[in-house]
Amino acid sequence: MTDPITPPPELVQQWTSYANEEDGMDVWSRFATWSAQWGADQELEAIQKEIITQAWFADPSHRLAQLRAARRPKPPSLKERALEAMHRNWNPHNNDDFATIARALEALPE
Repeated sequence: MTDPITPPPELVQQWTSYANEEDGMDVWSRFATWSAQWGADQELEAIQKEIITQAWFADPSHRLAQLRAARRPKPPSLKERALEAMHRNWNPHNNDDFATIARALEALPE
């Protein structure tokens, strides 16, 4: 059995397979990200189990949902990602176009 804070060999093999499929990617960055996410998920699950085991709340479901929402916030919206991508990748031949697209994206609802 592996240490509870060490990813199981099967998961490491899966990550290796995914990393090998992507040419030009920084494999070590991907492993670091996946490992950090996995470890954080393990810790969150352990905390949730402890809350239930210790019976800190009569009905912990609401508190568990609050905990999960606080520790696993929603990913950026499509609008936020589009604005970020535009700023990151824009090749400004025409700054008026950039400003127009930025204003249109910012005006969209989340």
